[in-house]
Amino acid sequence: MKLYDFHLAPNPRRVRIFLAEKGIEVPTVEINTREAGQFDSAFEKVNPDRTIPVLELDDGTCISETVAICRYFEEIRPEPPLMGVDARDKAVVEMWSRRCELQGFQSIGEAARNSLPMFADRGLAGMPDGVPQIPALAERGRAAATRFCAKLDAQLAGNEFVAGPRFTIADITAFVMFGFATRIDFAVPEDCANIRRWYDLVAARPSADA
Repeated sequence: MKLYDFHLAPNPRRVRIFLAEKGIEVPTVEINTREAGQFDSAFEKVNPDRTIPVLELDDGTCISETVAICRYFEEIRPEPPLMGVDARDKAVVEMWSRRCELQGFQSIGEAARNSLPMFADRGLAGMPDGVPQIPALAERGRAAATRFCAKLDAQLAGNEFVAGPRFTIADITAFVMFGFATRIDFAVPEDCANIRRWYDLVAARPSADA
């Protein structure tokens, strides 16, 4: 088993934090996406979508997509549970995990890919022929992320963690999102005190350094 990784990329970091919380160690293979390593012909055989992370199992099965990889490890190592403990809890965790990913993480990603020089001609991931940046999408991404912060702050007003009383994959996604957001100088809004309290709590966990 091995994990195709890049230490500077946000999605692989989500997997590394998940693994750290589980106490699982997996050998990694570094794919430097800043140097177009994802377009190498050998890696394309691993993942035709040309994105990371990818988990390659001992039988040769390759699993891409961050949450799918985390799901695999949740199934083989249920403790501690990071994706819910019963039908209701699993649904709530999934709901907030998707909100964090689609409304928050994706919005920051849209802003980054359409504004940062490192993503020039890389407006979409995994496209070898290049995709031009669209500045208007960067602004839209920032606006969407700001709206999500208000929603997340309200959720955290009555909960220690994003999906309730326990640390879950939803916290991992949101935490990595805010770390990635610093690259576009996006900070937690001043009026989001609940997010700030939560962020410090998560940052203090040993897994945050994964």
